[in-house]
Amino acid sequence: MEYTFTLKYQLSENDCNHNELLERLGAADCDDALVGVGQPGRIALEFTREAKNAEAALLSALTDVKRCIPSAKLIEAAPDFVGLTDVAEFAGVTRQNMRKLMVNHCTSFPAPVHEGSSAIWHLADVLTWLKARGTYKLEQKILEVALTAKQINLAKEARQLAPQIQREVQALVA
Repeated sequence: MEYTFTLKYQLSENDCNHNELLERLGAADCDDALVGVGQPGRIALEFTREAKNAEAALLSALTDVKRCIPSAKLIEAAPDFVGLTDVAEFAGVTRQNMRKLMVNHCTSFPAPVHEGSSAIWHLADVLTWLKARGTYKLEQKILEVALTAKQINLAKEARQLAPQIQREVQALVA
């Protein structure tokens, strides 16, 4: 099955030659990725990867990138962090419809991971909620990719927690 996802990285000073990076990525089985280099010191790779499941697709891509750009630091696996407009696109509805759902179902709608002038959700949480409602036609592959991207991003962030704080936080939020 084919899975589409994006991996965004911060590059080291030694890895900012885009032509060299393109050659290395091609040689490292990343020829199934569209490469974006618009932001200095960053690279985004949009993969369309064949694998038995979404987890295998994302993990193999992470492995391939790490092998050819070992100093690159993963910023984000996507699709994961989204606003209502993004969710609406995935669900095939309008942003206004998503906002109405959020307001009318405020006790069951997934809580955002960031709330401010623009709220941000994990795409997997909102798609899972929509799927449970049974009235939205969602692609299973997108949900699988979103669930895996969320797990990768959470694991990346959890590595930054001090062990003592990690134990205490896990006990408090369980």
